[in-house]
Amino acid sequence: MTRQVYRTPEARFTDLPGFAYTPRYAEVDGLRMHYAEAGPANASPVVLLHGEPTWAYLYRHMIEPLVAAGYRVLAPDLIGCGRSDKPAAVADYSYASHVAWTGAWFAQLGLTDVTLFCQDWGSLIGLRLVAEQPDIFARVFVGNGFLPTGDENMPVLFSAWRAFARYSPVFPVGAIVQAGSRRWLSRVERAAYNAPFPDKRYTAGIRAFPGLVPITPNDPATPANRAAWESLARFSRPFHTCFADGDPITRGADRALRRRVAGAAHVPHTTIRHARHFLQEDQGPAIAEFMLAQMGAPN
Repeated sequence: MTRQVYRTPEARFTDLPGFAYTPRYAEVDGLRMHYAEAGPANASPVVLLHGEPTWAYLYRHMIEPLVAAGYRVLAPDLIGCGRSDKPAAVADYSYASHVAWTGAWFAQLGLTDVTLFCQDWGSLIGLRLVAEQPDIFARVFVGNGFLPTGDENMPVLFSAWRAFARYSPVFPVGAIVQAGSRRWLSRVERAAYNAPFPDKRYTAGIRAFPGLVPITPNDPATPANRAAWESLARFSRPFHTCFADGDPITRGADRALRRRVAGAAHVPHTTIRHARHFLQEDQGPAIAEFMLAQMGAPN
């Protein structure tokens, strides 16, 4: 059966504050995947992976400092998000499909020597890719993210979020991002987060995400995630954590990452102050500054 796919009209993305990047697209599994790119094409790549329900716009405060330092910066939109195509049914999405789609994007662009920053679902996907293709990653930064196997105790707040995503008749994306940010977003910024979703038909992907998080040991994604942890225990390249001080969802996960990932043992880590779940909105320049202090000049 042919899946139904929605594509957000380009007119929805005009006049985005601080995000005037020419749209670029790659095709993965018959779907169009958008990414923003800036900086020298031959410079070392920095990939910024967003989570739910955001898109590459989340990284507008980080892209320019990284580009100014000489890096090539790429910020893709996960399938179902941003300018990327949006399969219409919740059942069209799985954890495995997101890993495959994003991995295909990396392969199509031929990315190597990658510095990765990942947050929220960007971490659930990104850490799988690091575990499965460690040779293409030179350095990893994780902010407010983890790799669950269903063996962890999930916060009560996550259960409420999972139920809201599944049952709420409305899914106000701009308001959701505001609730997860400490600073007050402008009306135009909130509108930019609503832009990918002209109506509820476009929201299947972002509604699907909470239900794809492994919360029991027999979840379909658990074996792959457990195998990923085994690989990460051997990943010896620099692995940094930079978690916000005000995120109730991922609080404490940075300690587990530092304890279990080989490359985290002897590198700097930091706490991003005065930030909540969407730490890129609250303290994007500070995150970029921390990254650049560890990365040095690009190759």
